[in-house]
Amino acid sequence: MSTPSTRLRIAIFEIPPNEEAYLRQSALASHELFFHPEPFKPEHAKLAQEAEALSVFIYSRIGAAELAQMPKLKLIATRSTGYDHIDLAACRERGITVSTVPFYGENTVAEHTFGLILSLSRHIHRAYVRTIRGDFSLAGLMGFDLKGKTLGIVGAGHIGLHVIRMAKGFGMNILAYDVRQDHFLAEVLDFTYAPLEQLLAQSDVISLHAPYNSRTHHLINRENLKLVKRGAILINTSRGGLVDTSALVWALGEGILAGAGLDVLEGEELIKEEKQLLANQESAEKLRLLLSNHILRNRENVVITPHSAFNSREALNRILDTTVENILAGAAGKPINVVRD
Repeated sequence: MSTPSTRLRIAIFEIPPNEEAYLRQSALASHELFFHPEPFKPEHAKLAQEAEALSVFIYSRIGAAELAQMPKLKLIATRSTGYDHIDLAACRERGITVSTVPFYGENTVAEHTFGLILSLSRHIHRAYVRTIRGDFSLAGLMGFDLKGKTLGIVGAGHIGLHVIRMAKGFGMNILAYDVRQDHFLAEVLDFTYAPLEQLLAQSDVISLHAPYNSRTHHLINRENLKLVKRGAILINTSRGGLVDTSALVWALGEGILAGAGLDVLEGEELIKEEKQLLANQESAEKLRLLLSNHILRNRENVVITPHSAFNSREALNRILDTTVENILAGAAGKPINVVRD
């Protein structure tokens, strides 16, 4: 990669105007910047073929074919904590460093999580739609108190721990499932570690905060949804692939789950590509997933937000600042926040 004293060629995708303006005033301003508002796609490779650094968000899929068209690329700085949209094996083969934003909004996502919980526990979304239509009846809007209920946290990392702290303020009991356990922290914050099966069976609210990878794919599935305490609600502000969508539709239809709050959907990128999928007869599995997502979107007991749990002013600035630091550190030959998977 270029030395810090030379102009670095940086291609930045999935960047709205306000974020572009912020980066143009950052420490990257002295470098050669190329911005594109859309996710990176194969047809964009020519636009970035001279890039030494590439920055993307979660809807850009970077694999071997894309990398092959960017021969000078040495660094990918994703503006996200997750990195399942980047082919790490292909990057390793090319000697390309991948950096992430490991911490930016633990409280931000946790606050959004409770927004979804409260919307479902008190039917706020349904009440809003009803009242703007002039209907002020209370029929079907009886909710439930969070005080005394059990919250199951799947993934007690930075975000999960923030959710636990907030839940304690509501007077909730906490179960947590995590492959790494900190029993001192559990004692301080007053929560209990439990196997996933026990957590599902005993929780009134289940909130997912685990990373997505091959081991956590469909962590919530039809088999273990059968164990869920009847009438529980499921919250997912992590990654859509943690949940088997068809199983979720089934559990809602059977009344096992009373509701779901989803900031993420499995295959959410497909919603933006519906026309192309309909024209491709080989996309049967993707079409089934798309149909399942449409079913979820039409259910009154499902609240869906557009992967916006991270989207506060403060968190966004932290994401951009960390991305700038990642790119400049990589250019200096001292990369930080590197994926070691």
